[in-house]
Amino acid sequence: MFSNVNDNIKNSPFVHNSLEREKVEIELLLQAIYRMYGYDFRNYAYDSIARRIRHGMNSLGEESISTLIAQVIHHPERMQQLLPFFFVNVTEMFRDPSMFLAFRKRIVPYLKTYPHIRIWHAGCSTGEEVLSMAILLKEEGLYDRARIYATDIDEAALEKAQDGIFPLRNMKLYTQNYIQAGGTKEFSDYYTARHDSVKFQSDLMKNIVFARHNLVTDQSFNEFNVIFCRNVMIYFNKLLQSRVHTLFHESLAPLGLLVLGDKESMLFNEHTRYYEAVDEDEKIYRKMK
Repeated sequence: MFSNVNDNIKNSPFVHNSLEREKVEIELLLQAIYRMYGYDFRNYAYDSIARRIRHGMNSLGEESISTLIAQVIHHPERMQQLLPFFFVNVTEMFRDPSMFLAFRKRIVPYLKTYPHIRIWHAGCSTGEEVLSMAILLKEEGLYDRARIYATDIDEAALEKAQDGIFPLRNMKLYTQNYIQAGGTKEFSDYYTARHDSVKFQSDLMKNIVFARHNLVTDQSFNEFNVIFCRNVMIYFNKLLQSRVHTLFHESLAPLGLLVLGDKESMLFNEHTRYYEAVDEDEKIYRKMK
């Protein structure tokens, strides 16, 4: 009996209209944000962006998305309060250690044939994976000839990344990841503990360029031997994923490498024909044309 009641509720015109109304409100909010502030979230995956908007609305004490729209339009400080809810900063040092191990074993020998190496970490968040790559390159004798470009849309995350300071409580996990990724030294040699946090060596930062870059609206800014963009595009719809793949293809040097996240793939992608899989399990692909 109850299942029939639930089915009737789900299929009722009231529920349908309510969901449609929310969808329209979200579209209007995203359009307002784009027009007023230049942040383009309009082609983010709907379910994901809707969850973030609801969370932001509730956290900021707004009664509805409609009232939030008015606040965003007329009060820029409200937009600054809302903006962090749009960003997903999920990362860790040597995240997915098997990928870093595969990179060390299969890609590093290839990079050693180049006099200069340019690497782009797109959507670098708070910088843990960028710093991981700096450590790996240093251990393989490549860091001095490398330049790492670390970009993100979130300026607050970039500031944290540039500091190179992380919670001490994370070091146990990061050390385990480092060992599994083929680390050759004591991980603690790379940082100094300060109360409840650690600061990584400044030498690891000397060849890293941090900059704000929006994958949705900004263009290519260099030619790269390697591009990392790991579990960023899972938040984009198909249209935006295609645009970003075009950006990466244009930004990669011939035989350049694209590294995606464990939740992503080149399968069923219109750009698949441009790449060959170097390691399908670790989502490492080489540009062939």
